Amino acid sequence: MSGGVTFREAHREDVPAVVALLRDDMLGRDRESTDLTPYFTAWEAMRAEGANQLIVGVYGGEVVACYQITFISGLSLSAARRAQIEGVRVSSALRGQGIGAALIGDAESRARVAGCTLLQFTTNRRRSDAHRFYDGLGFTPSHIGYKKSL
Repeated sequence: MSGGVTFREAHREDVPAVVALLRDDMLGRDRESTDLTPYFTAWEAMRAEGANQLIVGVYGGEVVACYQITFISGLSLSAARRAQIEGVRVSSALRGQGIGAALIGDAESRARVAGCTLLQFTTNRRRSDAHRFYDGLGFTPSHIGYKKSL
């Protein structure tokens, strides 16, 4: 199935499908809003930033996966450029069919093209299935992440 999924930058009309994917999740169902207004505002801001992109995976004309990728230039690690991914989701009805691996492959390709030498993300401690998935793709849980609501 993963061979039939294509990845592209999201269009404005994809935002509702992306929000549905964010809600189709053990954590997202309680934290994502049904009001799409702030999501459209955020999509516009991401488009204006340039180095911050929303990517969708499309299968049979439907958005079935998504992720956000941000390219970050920095001084640490010998001035390494890195890619940060967030909001990684695959439709719950289609998990286990290789779409997630294809999604991560797409993110890695975009990161390399952007001159990045590191692909990084955070994941919630409660996502044990996701941890096994990322471990299997060669990611290392090398850091402890901290967050503070503002």
